[in-house]
Amino acid sequence: MKKVFFLFSVLAITFSCSDSEDVTDIDETITGDFSDIIDLPSDLFNYADPDLPNHFITGDVSRIDNTPGNNPVTDEGATLGRVLFYDVKLSANNTISCASCHVQSDGFADPDAFSTGFEGGLTGRNSMGLSNARYYNNGRFFWDERANTLEDQVLMPIQDQVEMGLTLDELVSKIQDAEYYQPLFTEAFGSTEVTTERISSALAQFVRSMVSYDSRYDAGLIAANGNEDADFSNFTELENLGKDLFFSGRTQCSNCHETATFSGDQARNNGLDAVLTDLGVGGANGNNRDNGEFKVNSLRNIQVTGPYMHDGRFSTLREVVEFYNNGIQNSPNLDRRLRDNNGAPRRMNLNPNEIDALVAFMNTLTDQSFLSDEKFSDPFVDN
Repeated sequence: MKKVFFLFSVLAITFSCSDSEDVTDIDETITGDFSDIIDLPSDLFNYADPDLPNHFITGDVSRIDNTPGNNPVTDEGATLGRVLFYDVKLSANNTISCASCHVQSDGFADPDAFSTGFEGGLTGRNSMGLSNARYYNNGRFFWDERANTLEDQVLMPIQDQVEMGLTLDELVSKIQDAEYYQPLFTEAFGSTEVTTERISSALAQFVRSMVSYDSRYDAGLIAANGNEDADFSNFTELENLGKDLFFSGRTQCSNCHETATFSGDQARNNGLDAVLTDLGVGGANGNNRDNGEFKVNSLRNIQVTGPYMHDGRFSTLREVVEFYNNGIQNSPNLDRRLRDNNGAPRRMNLNPNEIDALVAFMNTLTDQSFLSDEKFSDPFVDN
C-alpha cells in the first residue's frame, strides 16, 4: 500500500513511499505537518486502476479514451491534481477554485446557468459536468472544442479574465510559495519544481480519474450479462421503456451518446436555434460548416448536472426531451441524424408517457457513490 506523509522538518522535507504499514526512523526534528491545511490520507486513494466493470474495458470504450501516453493517471499525480482542483490560490484574489464551477454533488457541473468568476462576472457558457471526461473520441474540450487536449483545457480557465484571472507566471509563483505543495510535486514528479506543464498534467490526471461506472444502469447491465436489449431486473417498467426508446432508431439518442460511457464522438449541431447567436465550434475555428456545433458531453449523472445545453436554457431533463421531441430547429448545419428523409428537422412524436420514460431511464445513469466519493472531494480543511 502506498504511503505518503506530509511532514516537514527544520532542515529537510521527509518523504516515505513504503509498502510497510509501520513508520520508523522519522526525523526527530520534525516541527509539524500540514494536516491543519489539507486532509490527505497516508494510504493514497486508487486513481490509476479503478475496478471498472467489463462493459467499461471493452474495445468500444477504450477506443474513445483520450488519455495520452505521456500523461497516464497515477495515484500521486491525481492526488496533486485533487489539491490543485480545490485550491482557491489558482485565482487572482484567492476566491475561486476549479471546484467552484464544477461541484461534485452536481456531477462536477455548475447548478447555475453561468458560473461566477473571481470578480463576480459571469461566464459566457454553462460549466458542463466532468463525469467521464476521459471518454471522448477526439479528445477536445470546452463546448466549442477550442482546447485540443484536456492538458490544454485545464490551464485556460485559470488565465481567463472573467473566471480566475491569473497569468501562468503568477500561477507558478503562487503554487511555489505554498509549502504544502512541495511533497506533492515530489511524489508526483520526483522534485519540488513547479511548472505549468506539471500543474496541467496533474489537473488533467485528476479530471480523467473521475470515471463514473456504478449507477443503477451499470448494475442492470451486469445482471443482464451485458445485453442492453434485455429488460433490466432492477428497472421499473417505465425505466425499461425509456431504455428501449433511448437505444431505438426512433429517438437515435444512442447514435450521439455512444458506448457504456454515453459520450459523444464529435461536436454536433443539435438544432437549438434557426438563427445562431453562438457559433460554437465554428466561432472557435473559423469554419462556417461548424457553426452551431457544440461538444456532446457524457450523459453520466445527467440527472444532477442541470441546467442543460451550452447556455443553460433548459432547467429540467423533461424540457430537454421535449425539445428533441418536437422543437429541433432547421439550423443550416443541423446534424444529419436530426433530419428526416425529406431533410426537415426530425420529430420523434413521443407521447407524454414516453417522454417520462426517457427521463426515467436517464435518471438511472446517476452514480451516487461517485457523487460522494471522498477521493474526489475537497481536501482543504477550512473550505
